Amino acid sequence: MNKVEKFLNSKFLVTLFSILLGFVVGALFLLPMGISPVEAYAKLFDGVFGSVRNMAYSVVYATPLIFTGLAVAFSFRTGVFNIGAEGQFVMGSMAACVVGILVPAPSIILVPLCFIAALAVGAAWGLIVAFLKVKWGINEVLSMIMFNWIAFYLSNYIADLPMIHNEGNAEATKNVQDAARILFPQAWLDALCPSSNWGILLAVLAVILVYVIIEKTTLGYQLKAVGFNRSAAEYGGISVNKSIYIAMAISGALAGMGGAIQLLGMGGRISIFTAQESFGFQGISVALIGASNPIGVFFAGLFYGALKYGGSKLNLIGAPSEVINIIMGTVVFFIAISHVFRFVRKRKSNKKGEA
Repeated sequence: MNKVEKFLNSKFLVTLFSILLGFVVGALFLLPMGISPVEAYAKLFDGVFGSVRNMAYSVVYATPLIFTGLAVAFSFRTGVFNIGAEGQFVMGSMAACVVGILVPAPSIILVPLCFIAALAVGAAWGLIVAFLKVKWGINEVLSMIMFNWIAFYLSNYIADLPMIHNEGNAEATKNVQDAARILFPQAWLDALCPSSNWGILLAVLAVILVYVIIEKTTLGYQLKAVGFNRSAAEYGGISVNKSIYIAMAISGALAGMGGAIQLLGMGGRISIFTAQESFGFQGISVALIGASNPIGVFFAGLFYGALKYGGSKLNLIGAPSEVINIIMGTVVFFIAISHVFRFVRKRKSNKKGEA
């Protein structure tokens, strides 16, 4: 195996190289605007690591992305492309919002109820697509795209219901009860940021749980077998249809949990959408950067969250914050294209072997 093949087979090196290329491409877009890339990236770095508050906000921004990244990565590993994490995120968020507004209960009861509602609705949103695929063979990508839009408009409809709608604000729901919030204690908030919450600890638990399921259980082995080769898995006695249901339910539940944490830990209410918020779509990028590995997804989510928050500071020096999207798009592009190169080289090697 030569150096090129070793490089292409190392997911860590490919990801690191892609990130570096992303920043280079971002710099090439900044130069024609008369903006120094060094100054812009220094401001970006300071926006992430310049203070404890900045680092805390970066973690808060990263938490929902870790959950949607886990959702997409889990389905990737089981052979299903979950492009519907956006809709599952939205529906999980709305389910938690409805419970958080309408159910009078102390925090020890209300918070778990909100999370259970988000998990159940997110899982159900994924199971509907799984049913359509298993029952009638409908392509999951197409149905997920449509269900993203159904979730978008359904969320707006629920947000406008009299019992949910905020009469003083025509563009949002009521705030969830204080008992439903998952914020750190006030003494911690003063030292960190107003939105610091327990979500990152739940994200760590989710990463561990997903890793154990995929790598250490019989269920994980069966799901991965279906992802590698459905025909071989079925021949080996594994129920492919059952695996699709399980994969989509767990994936949807993870995305729904991300929506609940975003609501209960940061927003406190849901705005009537004018456009999709893209947490689910950004989760696809996180999953790709993390190589669909739960631990990799965790660090990829932190990276993306830090760029999102730090990038918001670029406007202070006249640089567009959209350069972050350029960087992330470039990173994903080069990671994706590395798989093409790996496939081409493997195919050439096989032909040489046959010759």
